[in-house]
Amino acid sequence: MNKEEFEFVIYLIHACSQKWGQSPSAVYKRLQNTGCIDNYLIPHYDILHTQGTAFIVDDIEEYLVVYGGAA
Repeated sequence: MNKEEFEFVIYLIHACSQKWGQSPSAVYKRLQNTGCIDNYLIPHYDILHTQGTAFIVDDIEEYLVVYGGAA
């Protein structure tokens, strides 16, 4: 993971944290446990970083539903 990807993931963790009312550490655990970071966010960084925050957070929510990370 390069610096830009790292900053992107951190930004999205905080965006999800605010929307879901959860701590950033809780969001990180959910994303890590479902493979969202390594299997979705990083591999698709080139496309995702051009999208709006709300769109990406919605995509993350859909990913979590499919891969068992939904609350």
